[in-house]
Amino acid sequence: MKKASILFLQGVILLIVIVAIVILIRFPSTEGRAKNLDTFSIYTDPFILYGYATSIPFFIALYYTLKLLRLIGQNNAFTLNSVMTLRRIKYCAIVLSSLIVIAGVYIRIFHNKDDDPAGFLAICILTTFISLIVVAVALVLEKMLENGIDIKSENEQLHMKLKK
Repeated sequence: MKKASILFLQGVILLIVIVAIVILIRFPSTEGRAKNLDTFSIYTDPFILYGYATSIPFFIALYYTLKLLRLIGQNNAFTLNSVMTLRRIKYCAIVLSSLIVIAGVYIRIFHNKDDDPAGFLAICILTTFISLIVVAVALVLEKMLENGIDIKSENEQLHMKLKK
């Protein structure tokens, strides 16, 4: 991969991080439950704190994505380190989707009867679907890298035999 492509992808990841942080800071004060609360009460709301806790695997996955892009930029894509990085991204996506499903189920069961949870549940379904796509892509890439590492080691062994 060209350096420009990798730099572009790293820039996109950093932009996603910045937008996510801005949303995490700004959204709670505009959300329906917290519109009439003071700043302290907004950021101590249990559901908002759960949202912050849920964002941790998201940011960890983005960190490992940057790490994987750095490995690719250094031509170290076919290493065990890159396989482990993909595996960590996969685990973060699984944890994230599980936490989102738990939040959706909680809201579906315990929502106020005057509220309509359809919008929140639609967002839960969408983000869970996206997380599961990330899991599938990471799984496929992990298997491809493992196969590439096996082929690379076989070629190195064959090359060593031919030298003798």
